[in-house]
Amino acid sequence: MQKRKLGRSNLEVSAVGLGCMGMSFSYGPAADKQEMISLLRSAVDRGVTFFDTAEVYGPFTNEELVGEALSPFRGQVVIATKFGFKLDPNGGPKWVGLDSRPEHIKQVAEASLKRLRVAAIDLFYQHRVDPDVPIEEVAGAVKDLIREGKVKHFGLSEAGAQTIRRAHAVQRLTAVQSEYSLWTRGPEAEVLPTLEELGIGFVPYSPLGKGFLTGKINENTTFDSSDFRNTLPRFTSEARKANQALVDLLGTIAHRKKATPAQIALAWLLAQKPWIVPIPGTRKLERMVENIGAAEVELTSADRREIESAFSKITVKGARLSEDHMKLIDR
Repeated sequence: MQKRKLGRSNLEVSAVGLGCMGMSFSYGPAADKQEMISLLRSAVDRGVTFFDTAEVYGPFTNEELVGEALSPFRGQVVIATKFGFKLDPNGGPKWVGLDSRPEHIKQVAEASLKRLRVAAIDLFYQHRVDPDVPIEEVAGAVKDLIREGKVKHFGLSEAGAQTIRRAHAVQRLTAVQSEYSLWTRGPEAEVLPTLEELGIGFVPYSPLGKGFLTGKINENTTFDSSDFRNTLPRFTSEARKANQALVDLLGTIAHRKKATPAQIALAWLLAQKPWIVPIPGTRKLERMVENIGAAEVELTSADRREIESAFSKITVKGARLSEDHMKLIDR
């Protein structure tokens, strides 16, 4: 597996990481714990060194899973986790708001350290920008944790360019994580140029469009009642039918390159910048193997031009997130 550095930091990770959320949360009932431990360890065996989780996934159960699975590989892997949601005090599965107060950040860090079974959190992201807490205070709290040796690197998720600049001025950012794929291009306008200027890495989540860009989902696909894709405008049956043209295009290019649509979608991301590291998630060994195979797919400049040209003629139907979740996006 090739390695990449996240921006101008010294944090080196596998070119393709593994998003762990779906193992416990959002995509239907949680998967079997032992199977997921096996999958996570198989990923390490195949060269994956970058794993993504968060306290809110579960809540807590995903961090516990990742911590147990990766405990034999301490020092060999990079685990990213996140803070910033206010969880249901009654123990419910849903978050009830945002909370990035410095004292809360420090409490979350202590709890995440225990669940992840590590002495320091490799990469600690603010999960969503909290409008009630100045980003300078957030960055200052993480700076304290870095000084104490409890956190190694600071990141933001779904942050806008100005927020990134303000945070970076207080505590150097190593990475920003936001949704980015062939059908979610928002970061290209302001965020990616800002990251390039400041030397910050970029970690696209949902790089396969929550599964849609793999070609394994069509207008007739049904999801478990607890699968959050049921709430997404882009995943209505009508939208999926309209967006099928995207997948058809990927399939055509994949056939020619002797790859899969998922591999082409990931290879396109990898070709954008050398400091971009996508984190596709999966519960299946064969999908994980397929995804990391994308690092070996070479897209020529002609291939990329063809993809850009074809995609520019397609209008994606449906918002990428529900209305409630879109309200949490910093612009």
